[in-house]
Amino acid sequence: MMTDAIETAIKMETDALVFYDEASGNCSHPFAIEMFKGFMKDETRHLKMLREIFANQPVTPDFASPRATVNTVFSLLKDAMMERVKVLGNELEAVNIALKFEKEGFDFYKKAAVEAGSEEEGKLFERLAAEEDEHYSILLETYEFLDNTGHWYMYEERGIVEG
Repeated sequence: MMTDAIETAIKMETDALVFYDEASGNCSHPFAIEMFKGFMKDETRHLKMLREIFANQPVTPDFASPRATVNTVFSLLKDAMMERVKVLGNELEAVNIALKFEKEGFDFYKKAAVEAGSEEEGKLFERLAAEEDEHYSILLETYEFLDNTGHWYMYEERGIVEG
């Protein structure tokens, strides 16, 4: 068992959970708040699986699609989000920090998957890398949305401007 890698992963997920909790409390934009809360749920699932493998217990697979959650949040909050809002520095700063977390997590999990001590660990690390990559993609799109709401909406909805 790769005890060091699993301990590091548990620490990373715990740090991310704390950060996303603080970020959701410090943001004012409803989409950012819900996105960070969704990431908290993902990190909690990751922690549960990592703790199981650390304790030499069979891992109960519990994977989800972070993008599906965000799409649901987008649908529920679409009207509120489309109003031009003054984005405070908190949202953009939080997203920038989260991008760094997710990139570091992805890199760590990809390396850990290659060096895993068992097939089960390798598969877990690969799946965690995939979810971190999906978080990263969501965060990039969120940054664009918060920075320029109208442009992001047109891009996401594939709108055509005629004129």
